[in-house]
Amino acid sequence: MKIVNAMIGATALAAISLFSASANAQAYPERQITMIVPFAAGGPTDTVARLVAESMSRDLGQQIVVENVGGAGGSLGAGRVANAEADGYTVLLHHIGMATSATLYRKLAYDTLNAFEYVGLVTEVPMTLLARKDMEATDFKGLIEYAKANKDKVTVANAGIGAASHLCGMLFMSSIETPLVTVPYKGTGPAMTDLLGGQVDIMCDQTTNTTKQIQGGTVKAYAVTSADRLDILKDLPTVKEAGYPQMEVGIWHGIYTPKGTPKEANDKLSAALKVALKDPNVVARFGELGTKPSPEADATPEALKTKLESEIARWKPVIEAAGQYAD
Repeated sequence: MKIVNAMIGATALAAISLFSASANAQAYPERQITMIVPFAAGGPTDTVARLVAESMSRDLGQQIVVENVGGAGGSLGAGRVANAEADGYTVLLHHIGMATSATLYRKLAYDTLNAFEYVGLVTEVPMTLLARKDMEATDFKGLIEYAKANKDKVTVANAGIGAASHLCGMLFMSSIETPLVTVPYKGTGPAMTDLLGGQVDIMCDQTTNTTKQIQGGTVKAYAVTSADRLDILKDLPTVKEAGYPQMEVGIWHGIYTPKGTPKEANDKLSAALKVALKDPNVVARFGELGTKPSPEADATPEALKTKLESEIARWKPVIEAAGQYAD
């Protein structure tokens, strides 16, 4: 009789435990979620994060608060998430730098491919190649000719090692096979300020940060790095049209959680992301910034993991050829 009672007790305990785990999974999220953006507030990635976080918050029924943890090309913020409690309440929204930092930084505080769970892709933002307003060259071909003829003095601004503008600048120099003078800044804002003021010559950055400047005529634009022309910048040719298809690049963004985050939490985050990417306000705001949401098929863990793996492989030789590493 005692054995039967013990078996019944153990079974009941297991059932209660299973019910509790199921209830907790169904209850997620029960409190505020923090979304770490590893770049400064007001920058292109921050803009994307805040739009998506607002919409995902409504679907999840809990607020997603964006916290900016900049530094080291995004690796500080990524490292913080990698070391956070794996409970679904800390997430990371990072861009292409998640892939390039694996080669750019000789020592990272985390294993890029194995320190995170994957939620899904958010958007892929085209880049635009710009120059100071009074740049002598009138088209992309002329800009390349000018850069080659003045390679020891032509300056290329970027928002810091690992920033999207840094990566695009390296790709530009690699594509035209000409090293130029790289000028790193602490953020997109000061880099753009100096380009507007004519203190630097060239900058390559995301449409989310450059569209208004191009439309306002405060900079000279030469090309967009997307496969097709953008509706919002119809007069701007693609790099392929200009004869440099190897410069096609999009600054993709993805959402991650710490390794070990429960699948139930990740699934809910992925489902909320899919809803956000269909949100009319998100679609409209992305359109104004020269981009669009990722298709539903890409807002999945599998798609993001595949993207990250392929992009690490793509950028490794570009970074090694440029020799621009960070400690």
